[in-house]
Amino acid sequence: MGRHGWNSGERRWRLTALLGVGAAVLALVVTLLNTLPGDAGSTVGTTRDGDKVHGTPATPPQTSRPDVGWGFTHTQYSADMGDGAATERVEGLLGRDQVSLPQNQHIMGWGAGNPEPSKGRYDFTEMDSRVDFVRGSGGTPVITLCCSPDWMKGGEAGADRTDWSQASLETAPEPAHFADFAALAATVARRYPDVRHFIVWNEFKGFWNDSEARWDYEGYTKLYNLVYTALKKVNKDIQVGGPYLVMDSFDPRQTQDASTTLKGPWGAMDQRVLDAFSYWNRHKAGADFVVVDGSSYTNDDETLPDEFAATDKFTAVGRWLRGQTGQLPLWWAEYYVEPADGQDERRGWSETRRVAVQASGMIAMVKGGASSGFYWNPEKEKGTDCPGCLWTPTGTASGGAELPMYDLVSRFGKAFPPGTTYEKVSVAPDDVPNVRVLASGRTVLVVNTRGRSISAKVDGKRFAMGPYAVKWIDRR
Repeated sequence: MGRHGWNSGERRWRLTALLGVGAAVLALVVTLLNTLPGDAGSTVGTTRDGDKVHGTPATPPQTSRPDVGWGFTHTQYSADMGDGAATERVEGLLGRDQVSLPQNQHIMGWGAGNPEPSKGRYDFTEMDSRVDFVRGSGGTPVITLCCSPDWMKGGEAGADRTDWSQASLETAPEPAHFADFAALAATVARRYPDVRHFIVWNEFKGFWNDSEARWDYEGYTKLYNLVYTALKKVNKDIQVGGPYLVMDSFDPRQTQDASTTLKGPWGAMDQRVLDAFSYWNRHKAGADFVVVDGSSYTNDDETLPDEFAATDKFTAVGRWLRGQTGQLPLWWAEYYVEPADGQDERRGWSETRRVAVQASGMIAMVKGGASSGFYWNPEKEKGTDCPGCLWTPTGTASGGAELPMYDLVSRFGKAFPPGTTYEKVSVAPDDVPNVRVLASGRTVLVVNTRGRSISAKVDGKRFAMGPYAVKWIDRR
């Protein structure tokens, strides 16, 4: 867990416009007057009407489909904040091709504040901003129901007492508060009625059974079922999915906790993860889609036998998942192909190589049966250096410019939407080890897996490809 980072940042306080000693005193008085009985913390900035519809909801489709296609997840710094010209540039970028890329946002953390600092007192300021951005850019909104307010997990209530440490954020609600979390999920659904797709929790955070050294799949499933039922009561057309497990794998030579059946040159699956998935799948109240995340590399950060072949893990895992669920639509909430360093940064590859391996990973997910996936956008607050980002940081007026990864994600989403019928294409025998290919009746995507130029013959056409090149061919 934690490969993608957890940091939500400090609250963007709404009192920062108050200046001077007099204003500080006024703020203190307001805080004291808005403190809950029993020293339960401040209620400044909170309201009781959390389920009041926010803004102007977009018009959702008449029939909700369980899959949404290929898009991205907003993280701590995203394009709803920063310089106005830069944020508008990103909105224009997202709306440019009229693709309606799905955009995922968590309800607490990764750019969103504490949604319910005290029971029955809500603050959706940051969440509203993200939803407004998704609406304004024409995206399909997806909400991940994680993480939970402090008072649900043994912490203190109050708008001034949120603990933003990683340990706190990654703590699950206590069983006594599972129903409270389900009620919060229903509140979110009523506030944003145009959101029709919800993911329940993130990576089983806090659901680990120390005494038995396995996942607490019983606890997660209880929470999931309560949330599923609550959301369906709000609107039967809402699409709900889980369990968002990390599909961890080991070096293929490892035997402890390793699967003896789901394995390959890329490694062996952690059997404890498969057991957790199987329990949820047998005991879930229902699901409209199944969602997981994972990396192509092992727990030891090894890409086996190389970074491109390692992506075959996504295909193998996807086929297993689809077989287990009776072919439920498959989402990858996160997918990683480049191991991170000690600071959770991925800077070791050139952008060309990074995009090529990502493209290979997306091809592998489709071959495993996936119809939806979310690129975890590692946007920075400021600067110009942003490896793997979709656009340059929006902290300055010149930010928000398209980067190569955005071109891949957006074109992939447009070329291979849910319902695509995939076709086999011819690849010259001597080119088979050098390329990864995905084709529909309209488009062929070809990836050069070599760090050198090649001449490839695919779909009856011969063409040159530079090192790690990604080529799109229109078949019409």
